[in-house]
Amino acid sequence: MVKRNEYLAYLAAWREKQVIKVISGVRRCGKSTLLLQYIDWLKGNGVGEDQIISINLEDPEFETLLNHQMLYSYIQKRLCKNRYTYIFVDEVQQCVGFEKAIDGLFIKENVDVYITGSNAYMLSGELATLLSGRYVEINMLPLSFAEYLAFTNTNTQKKSTDLRAAFNEYLRYGSFPYNAALGTNPGMIKTYIDGIYNTILLKDVAKRTDTTDIALLESIIKFLSHSVGSPISIKRISDTINSSGRKISVNTVDAYLRNLTDSFIFYHAGRYDIKGKQYLKTLGKYYIVDTGIRNMLLETSSPDMGHQLENIVYLELRRRFRCVFVGKVAYKEVDFVAVGAKGLDNDSDGINYYQVAASVLDPDTLARELSSLTGIKDNHPKYLLTLDDIPSRANHNGIIQLYLIDWLVNGNK
Repeated sequence: MVKRNEYLAYLAAWREKQVIKVISGVRRCGKSTLLLQYIDWLKGNGVGEDQIISINLEDPEFETLLNHQMLYSYIQKRLCKNRYTYIFVDEVQQCVGFEKAIDGLFIKENVDVYITGSNAYMLSGELATLLSGRYVEINMLPLSFAEYLAFTNTNTQKKSTDLRAAFNEYLRYGSFPYNAALGTNPGMIKTYIDGIYNTILLKDVAKRTDTTDIALLESIIKFLSHSVGSPISIKRISDTINSSGRKISVNTVDAYLRNLTDSFIFYHAGRYDIKGKQYLKTLGKYYIVDTGIRNMLLETSSPDMGHQLENIVYLELRRRFRCVFVGKVAYKEVDFVAVGAKGLDNDSDGINYYQVAASVLDPDTLARELSSLTGIKDNHPKYLLTLDDIPSRANHNGIIQLYLIDWLVNGNK
């Protein structure tokens, strides 16, 4: 089992701090495995078996705990006296009224609470009110490319052609942890991804929106998948679907989009006016949580390479920074404005700008990609990421060009 070291380090840093640790993320991204790895770490650091209460609410063994009173009672009876009890509740949103149980446990002494969920709306409404200022959220993503290499035992010191082959598989098959275990068997991987997608669709989106028109919901998902990396307006989606003979209102589309992002199958990147230093309300972009799902939905393995790369970079920036926006400079677009580098020892409010392109070997393409960044008149770092395997960091008047695959493995070095 390959450890998710960055997430483990974050949990360890928050151990016994008086906040609830909330691990959110799309289904099958590794939340349950992370809890098991962290429990093993605790045991290796002197925590006794009796100090750990671990509950997975999707396991039939715990089906009697699907209301808050039963959940609270079960845990309360097992709390240790005069020692810390570590409480882990996986897929907590399955419990009706779970926020009351969690809040009741939180106020007890010597209790350290960790919960996971596959829906962002578990942190909305009553729970957000009850726990205001009393929780930290760890939004977990499927494997980064560096983690994928570890899962597949790929040596990062291998020659670039080997890393490029691994990257092509990562791009094609996606980044869910179990995908890496399946190797490169297209049939098995497709079946596995299809199962994940249908579970998200039925359990996390359709159920939440109370819709029975799955075909209509899927048409929106496919529209977003096809439009990854392109500015999106709710009205455009509504107009496109209505032109095909289906009827859907702007408000209904808006509700579906909120639930798709709440279920972490898509992430929304808002626009930021760099010169005016203000956030813009319209024409943001949507990025899918896994390129393997996108390829399955569009029934192709390499659509729109530039947009695929943009999707990969967006997800990586979310791992490394607190906020990621789409930038606007006058009439030009900067692919990403990344704010606030994450890190237990290096939490910064600094800004980094990124432009992404498959190749800039053509001089006209290079000039076009650089023009967006040269229009920014501040001194924050600016990077151009491409699949051109340049021998070293190229410097274009202060704009650093990096080989995208090296950047995924080694950062901005």
